[in-house]
Amino acid sequence: MLGAQGLDATVLGLLGLLIGSFLNVVIYRLPKMLERQWAAECAELSGKPELPAEPFNLMVPRSRCPHCSHQIQWFENIPLLSYTVLRGRCSACKAGIGMRYPLVELATGGLFCYCAWHWGSGATGLAWCAFSAMLLALALIDWDTTLLPDNITLPLLWLGLIAAAMHWTSVGLSTAFWGAVAGYLSLWSVYWAFKLITGKEGMGYGDFKLFGALGAWFGWQALIPIILIASVIGAMVGIAMKFSVGLREGGYVPFGPFLAGAGFAALMVGPTALRQWMGL
Repeated sequence: MLGAQGLDATVLGLLGLLIGSFLNVVIYRLPKMLERQWAAECAELSGKPELPAEPFNLMVPRSRCPHCSHQIQWFENIPLLSYTVLRGRCSACKAGIGMRYPLVELATGGLFCYCAWHWGSGATGLAWCAFSAMLLALALIDWDTTLLPDNITLPLLWLGLIAAAMHWTSVGLSTAFWGAVAGYLSLWSVYWAFKLITGKEGMGYGDFKLFGALGAWFGWQALIPIILIASVIGAMVGIAMKFSVGLREGGYVPFGPFLAGAGFAALMVGPTALRQWMGL
């Protein structure tokens, strides 16, 4: 029989699979929603308002196959199971469905299971589940579009401060606050120094906010090991992509996914171990 710890991990793991299915929608639609919003604002400022478009948000329209526009039924959208039964193909046109969809579901389920196993299903466990879901969505959105939407980065930062204030994490509110400040200002300073020296932009403002959010969750002492881990991961991936001709036009690789990877590493190790690693 499952103990309380195993039951919590199982229940939240299953919830994570469902949340992962929703994250796939967020990762695909949120950047498009922002692009529509920016286009509408530009049109309004130019004095040429666009004609009203069909509603497009996280809820409508219903998900469809991008190849044949077949509307996905509820039984075709059961996490992992539907992909397995359909053998990774659309039920109508038999076009292939990308492996990312089940992998995101599986990753989210695994992260939720891990959080429940270590912190239970109370406020602390749920807070770290929310952290994991938002960080995963940010990593994949940035990888696809080089965008780190404020719609996710800012709630992630505020939730980190709230979690510290409510004692849901082992980081005190003062440490979390200065972690957010130091995380944002450090990359902001690097950005402007690089731009003044080279005349180019080395990173986006979303990176500042994400690093600030990680500082809120893990404290200012964890920022140095987090940025070191992110830099090492980024360098390794960048070199591998360079030799495999996988770099984007201009040789640009977004930094957000590597910050997120370092954030997940910090989640697994814990802020206390990170501070001990740095001798703090």
